[in-house]
Amino acid sequence: MNRRTALGAILLTATSALFVSSATGTVAAEPKKIVFLVNGNLGDKSYFDLGAKGMEMIKQKYGDAVETKVIEMGTDQTKWLPTFQDVSEQDYDLIVACTFEISDIMTEVAPEYPDKTYVLIDGVMPYDKGDYGNVYSVVYKQNEGSYLAGILAAGLLKDGTIAASMGSSLGFLGGMDIPVINDFLVGYIEGARSVEPNVKVAISYAGSFNDAAKGKELALAQYRAGTAIGFNVAGLTGIGQIAAAKDTGKWALGVNSDQELIFKESDPEMAARVASSMLKKVDVTLARAYDLYVDGKLPVGATEAIGLKEDAVGLAEDGNMASLASAGLKQKIADAKAGIISGAIKVSSGFAVDPAALEALRTSVRP
Repeated sequence: MNRRTALGAILLTATSALFVSSATGTVAAEPKKIVFLVNGNLGDKSYFDLGAKGMEMIKQKYGDAVETKVIEMGTDQTKWLPTFQDVSEQDYDLIVACTFEISDIMTEVAPEYPDKTYVLIDGVMPYDKGDYGNVYSVVYKQNEGSYLAGILAAGLLKDGTIAASMGSSLGFLGGMDIPVINDFLVGYIEGARSVEPNVKVAISYAGSFNDAAKGKELALAQYRAGTAIGFNVAGLTGIGQIAAAKDTGKWALGVNSDQELIFKESDPEMAARVASSMLKKVDVTLARAYDLYVDGKLPVGATEAIGLKEDAVGLAEDGNMASLASAGLKQKIADAKAGIISGAIKVSSGFAVDPAALEALRTSVRP
């Protein structure tokens, strides 16, 4: 029996979770404890920083009714499993981690601690192959948000907002050649093709999410070969693309968080080259999961996919995009968003495409 179940009879709602009734009067309830395990380090200006922001949102909402902690596990993967086991031995109620790289670890650890509740963000558990009834996994429809990013990038080129002298193709920088990254790519290409059917997209994979120097090297090669605006989907590696855009005076699209806003104070010149960012709202997702948990509605034992309809993905529409995109282009993006939510527009998934079809798609847009 997990801790939440054991206390279920005395838990109040989230808004009054500070106190419970007892036979002798009103006593303070023990705060719930949640920990976010970062399989890397904070400072990526993207995925992990958003997770930490989600923890801050939880603390701000629930106050003394919750204790939050963020643990950076670093990039040495041999330390991840021992850290998970150590944390699971402690009195945390909810243990949260992100990315597909953690799936195998949760597969091993979760059955050993059935009294704990785990949340896996952007990863899938093999529910059909084991007893993982104490794990909630949530994945994103990043192809939907990337469809909007593709419309923006191709639209800025087509209407001349990005001058033809900057280049004639789009760019895509992925951290790794894996389904979740290719889900971004497929949506990006389809969105761009809805504006320009013959669009060209230079595609590179860095093989790492933690190598900004490699990201810059690959992005510079794309820009020098004629890419006018590139989309980074590569974590810390992707920061290298924004740096390359700054150096070349070309354009970049950020990912996960509003990367223009992140760099606005620390590096205004870099921020000025971010046309917009495709938002993958890890912060919203983490806070939403905790809300469901305290309400007893967290769908453990299953994977949930969330997208535009749940406001889990989207496009940053303030800052540079507000001035760059024409009224017509903004309307096209708004119409596409509404169409995807209603089901009128179906965006293909990088998880569903077979390798041969994926390669054919990449070849068809090669500059």
